[in-house]
Amino acid sequence: MKEEIIKKAADLFLNLGFKSVTMDDLANEMGISKKTIYFHFPNKAKLVQASTLFILNSIDEGIEKIKQKELNAIVEMVEIKNFVMHHLKDEKSSPQFQLQKYYPKVYKSVQSHHIDTMQCSINDNLEKGIKEGLYRENIPVDFIGKIYFLGMSTIKGSDLFPAEQFSIKEINEKYLEYHLRAIVTEKGLKTLKEFLPTDH
Repeated sequence: MKEEIIKKAADLFLNLGFKSVTMDDLANEMGISKKTIYFHFPNKAKLVQASTLFILNSIDEGIEKIKQKELNAIVEMVEIKNFVMHHLKDEKSSPQFQLQKYYPKVYKSVQSHHIDTMQCSINDNLEKGIKEGLYRENIPVDFIGKIYFLGMSTIKGSDLFPAEQFSIKEINEKYLEYHLRAIVTEKGLKTLKEFLPTDH
């Protein structure tokens, strides 16, 4: 039952937001008593933490499966971006931003795990792209990896990109293009343009 509660809570949090979903909402959605939920999770913060770890682990597993497909580095990045956006429901308000705002202690506790796994994934992609001749061989891998991760982590929660003007989908696509254009070779640019039908 504990795993079922975590899965359902994760789904509701992603769709409706961490702040909006109450323990009553979750109990009603699952057809169980609030007492059952509190038996496994003494408070909402504990449930938010368990659900967040579940979401991050699911994303990590999905990214690993994409990496095992042995796609070229640029296609791999596009697939990972699409997978993460689909997994996070293409939400209007970033779950990460909500977590940071309403549950800062939980955010801090899971952030180190997320940073480590995503940083490794990005760096792996950069090194792969260099070997394939798609990324410039002289790029500082660790620096570029950190800059890309930092940008992706902060841009969606920024007041500079209000939700009414910029969709999460648009922000993700433009930021990935910005990242790739900065590091691709001429060969890489040809591959990138296959994903930019309106590019001239």
